[in-house]
Amino acid sequence: MNEQVPAPGGFDFNKPTIVALLYIASPLVGLTALAGLVMAYVWQGEAAVTWEQSHFRFHIRTFWIGLTIGLVGLAVTFLTMGLAGFIIYPLLALWFAVRTIKALLGAQKREAIANIESWLW
Repeated sequence: MNEQVPAPGGFDFNKPTIVALLYIASPLVGLTALAGLVMAYVWQGEAAVTWEQSHFRFHIRTFWIGLTIGLVGLAVTFLTMGLAGFIIYPLLALWFAVRTIKALLGAQKREAIANIESWLW
């Protein structure tokens, strides 16, 4: 396998890190999470090392689980005339941030995600 060497003493802009940064920017910039999802799908097939594969799978799952929870939250918010949104959306944002930051920190260490299939962290 083609093992990559981390950047010496600096921030490593490897592909899983780029996807994580796009996810983190999405609340401020908009569609960057969608761009990150597309990149994760494309780069998943090109991943040379196992730790990258685990990160791409984790990012893809994070996007789709988050979108599903967001859509359910939208329906519940509509049915409760907005009250559920005060609970669901901040929790969804916290969940998304924790998963993405966990992946970002792991990508900097070039460590595989331990439990890819988890819905939590």
